[in-house]
Amino acid sequence: MNEELEVSAAGAGKIMLVGIGPGSVDHMTQRARAAIAEADVVIGYVTYIKLVADLIEGKEIIRKSMTEELDRAVSALEAARAGKKVALISSGDAGVYGMAGPTYEVLFQAGWTPDDPVAVEIIPGASALNSCAALVGAPLTHDFCAISLSDLLTPWPTIARRLDAVAMADFVVALYNPKSGRRTRQILEAQRLFLRHRRPDTPVAIVKSAYRRRENIVFTTLDSMAEADIGMLSTVLIGNSNTFVRHGLMVTPRGYANKYDMEEGGATRDGERAGRSLSTGLLGWLETLQAEHAAGDSIETLAERHRLPADYIRDTLAEPVEIEMAAAEEGEA
Repeated sequence: MNEELEVSAAGAGKIMLVGIGPGSVDHMTQRARAAIAEADVVIGYVTYIKLVADLIEGKEIIRKSMTEELDRAVSALEAARAGKKVALISSGDAGVYGMAGPTYEVLFQAGWTPDDPVAVEIIPGASALNSCAALVGAPLTHDFCAISLSDLLTPWPTIARRLDAVAMADFVVALYNPKSGRRTRQILEAQRLFLRHRRPDTPVAIVKSAYRRRENIVFTTLDSMAEADIGMLSTVLIGNSNTFVRHGLMVTPRGYANKYDMEEGGATRDGERAGRSLSTGLLGWLETLQAEHAAGDSIETLAERHRLPADYIRDTLAEPVEIEMAAAEEGEA
């Protein structure tokens, strides 16, 4: 591959890694549209090319199949070395399960550096988790993560460990690539791992083809989600222990009710102070932990109670509660 790419850099062009968002032109950024407009060559998966068909008339088009990511990147570099501006498109965001990573791998293998005559620009777009969340309510208001169930390039034990860890840690989770014609068991395994830690009635939203012609949204629960119509164009949003669905909207509370009484006009709860850490925040928890241990609770008991590793509890107890930290917090504006 290197020999093919080691051509003259005279008049070298540019690679623009364009995130086109969910697929609707209305939800594409102005910079993404401008990048496609200024490109001489547009490269992408055939489905993504169709999504921007109205923007690419008269341009050189290079269509690639789903598993030809590296070929797309090689073609982009070849065209840029020939002095052309290239729009290498990804759905969603190019840096989230998109073409940014594979392209940099190809570039580095070819000896490219940021000082190379071929310029590279990443143009962000709304990823599937943003687009799908906007359609179903506000499920990502608190901590969340994304996990791909595709095992084409990632060993299944790695994926399973990640699923188990985030399920236990109570993240809201967006599952990418949940199912295909060949990969049908992965979503069942994910469901089984989540049910080890989450209630069966945990809210789940399944969004297929967000903002596209065949958009479909299904609200279900963790114990029933595998029965829904799920495919490669679907994103599965699994709520945390506080997520709820009301009036057809999936919402994950930010946590204001921990500090404020929402039924009493937002009055601060007893023991809490507006603008300060929770009484069960780090300092409060450290004091509680020390008191529980002093009262006779073992490290193992405390680890089980707080669902934290025993060695972390042990190391934490070995550190005194910092009075200076509490004083510093007291004086913060």
